Amino acid sequence: ERLNNEEVIIGDGGMTYALERRGYVKAGVWTPECVMENPEAVQQLHREFLRAGADVIQAFTFAMQDKPLVSAGYSYKWNEISHAGSLLAKGVSGEGEFALASGSLCETGSLFRKGLASKEEIQQRFRDQVQIFVDTGMDLIIAEYISHVQEAEWMVEVIKESGMPTAVSLAISREGDHHGVLPGECALRLVRAGADIIGVNCRFDPERSLDTIALMQEAIQREGLKTHWMVQPVGYWVPDAGPSGFTSIPENPLALEPRLMTRIEAHKFARKAYNMGVRYIGGCCGFEPYHIRAVAEELAKERGRFPPGSDKSCLWGKALVHHAEPQIARRANREYWENLEPATGRPFSAAYATTEDTWKTSQDD
Repeated sequence: ERLNNEEVIIGDGGMTYALERRGYVKAGVWTPECVMENPEAVQQLHREFLRAGADVIQAFTFAMQDKPLVSAGYSYKWNEISHAGSLLAKGVSGEGEFALASGSLCETGSLFRKGLASKEEIQQRFRDQVQIFVDTGMDLIIAEYISHVQEAEWMVEVIKESGMPTAVSLAISREGDHHGVLPGECALRLVRAGADIIGVNCRFDPERSLDTIALMQEAIQREGLKTHWMVQPVGYWVPDAGPSGFTSIPENPLALEPRLMTRIEAHKFARKAYNMGVRYIGGCCGFEPYHIRAVAEELAKERGRFPPGSDKSCLWGKALVHHAEPQIARRANREYWENLEPATGRPFSAAYATTEDTWKTSQDD
């Protein structure tokens, strides 16, 4: 309804990588058992995104199978994690004047990719998780980080059964999904399946993600269809990444910091996305609360409000005018920061890397 009223919706940022850096998620396994072991850490990150201006707090439910939990030595079940994560997101969203809580549904991995489960079996898994989101009072469901549009269509079918608003975000680039379906065709299939909001998330940086959105938009416009658009890229610059995105970068996951986007770049990303007609704008892995705050501040005029955290952010460094060092004080303006080309400070570092991309279409498996 808010998108239909032409409101700009700010999504939250990345939970998995942020909580790994904070010491609550194990790199490589990436399972969200911290919603049960350290719920206060998850709540705190949710609250930081809320204060930064996020309108949607996504449940940290990045798990669709028990196998990764078992292999990591945990006794938790994915449905227990989904329930606990949903309650945390719902609770924090209730602290905000404008915030909604979203269930987060992700792909089943090898179950779909390798044909280890039938459509009916996979959809029943989705149905079980969707029911948890319904029972815990989620306001919408976001199906995200999906490599195959066919599995996304299966997700839409299940979510629509619940009557919940349906957002679907593919983890693809200009090359298309892992079956080789191009972005335009992916978009058409999602809209025809009944998704209310479509777009891309994760794997690729803001520029490549928006390039993919543009291809999807062309197809939708060509067919005379309409939809709402969302984008939630990674917060790292990976123009040298292969078709599988930032996982092909040799710095992933433990040395990505040199590639981290600045808050100024988050401003530019938000403006470009808005100018393209995208009205749900957030981030995925690498997007910290200060990035989301920059997005919310950039679009404050369009939204009619600044985020709560703006009381301390000193937009465009305006408070730097009070700095004791003259060279710092002179930077208290938008022009300086928008024209800055940040240096890495790393002697002899390469601008781009040789990637190790194992991506292949599912037909190659």
